[in-house]
Amino acid sequence: MSSMTQLARVPPAIFPAKGETFATADEWYLELSHMHLAQLLFQHNDLTSSEDDCRNKYVARQLFRRLAKQGRLSTFGFAQDNWSAAATLTRPKISAPDVSAAFRLWCDDLRPANVLIGDSDPDGEVDVAAVIDWEFTYAAPTQFVLDPPWWLLLETPEMWRPSGVDEWNKTYGPQLEMWLRAVEEQEEGATFLDGVPLSAHMRESWVTGRFWLNYAARKSWAFDAVFWNFLDERFFGARDSGVPDEELWKTRLELLSREEQQAMEPFVRRKMEESKDRNLVEWEPAEARRRLSELLFEPTT
Repeated sequence: MSSMTQLARVPPAIFPAKGETFATADEWYLELSHMHLAQLLFQHNDLTSSEDDCRNKYVARQLFRRLAKQGRLSTFGFAQDNWSAAATLTRPKISAPDVSAAFRLWCDDLRPANVLIGDSDPDGEVDVAAVIDWEFTYAAPTQFVLDPPWWLLLETPEMWRPSGVDEWNKTYGPQLEMWLRAVEEQEEGATFLDGVPLSAHMRESWVTGRFWLNYAARKSWAFDAVFWNFLDERFFGARDSGVPDEELWKTRLELLSREEQQAMEPFVRRKMEESKDRNLVEWEPAEARRRLSELLFEPTT
């Protein structure tokens, strides 16, 4: 939320109230989907490059919110996934965490730089001395901790150069296999809650695309590339391969509700008009809440 306020100028008035908690993973995913729509609405500069780019972002975010509101994102890629197109192909075997009780400590920014190690012993083994920099830690849905770590390539997918998330995806697979072998070695002889080792959760997360769901949910600036490259067809099935990237919205427009479809073109026109004036906008709290409620098709609270 701090980054969204500083970089996207999203008004703090539309964030959850201080001290507010979420009872289920479904509520958490729904709130994250609202934040993605909020960024599209309130970031005044450098978010949309054209009318079609704005339509792509609008359609992707409304569909993501729909799935969150239906309680489907918390089961995607698990045995309970009976709705996604991908489930008929991957047939996940591991059950989803209990949505009402499954929250775990999670650090968004955890990476190798957070880990301090001591000198190696004569056998070449090293000890972890400390894990530092926990300022981005919070209680998050267990689904997050069951994914393989994004930092195996040290760089985030959206910052991978020169080819971005597609090349990152191809490069990550072999490194993940190496990581999983190391995890499996450490798991030998151990017992696990529900009998499922963490390595099995991580492997299935990658195969089913659950890794990408949670990454997109957490990373607003990576959302669009991840949604259209790794989630859209897993959610809704194959789309016409001849459609250019800038017109992907056309392949899913019919999935939006009638009111969502009717609201899209006025939203795009207003967004394009606002983008002509490059400045930093300060929103009055009541007006910010009203504008977001319009985009969510909900009454103002």
